[in-house]
Amino acid sequence: MKAEGYTQKKLAEELGISSKTLSTKLKKGVFGSDEIEKMIIILNIKNPMEIFLKN
Repeated sequence: MKAEGYTQKKLAEELGISSKTLSTKLKKGVFGSDEIEKMIIILNIKNPMEIFLKN
């Protein structure tokens, strides 16, 4: 997020969720597929598998 100039608040707004919800999702590591797709585009993520499908 920081590399692309996003705060949690700004990213939450882009995803259409509250900052609190984003914080919880970041801590748990649980996102819906639509949220993942949006984050890949918004944050210009080159290799999403490494981020979203870690063991």
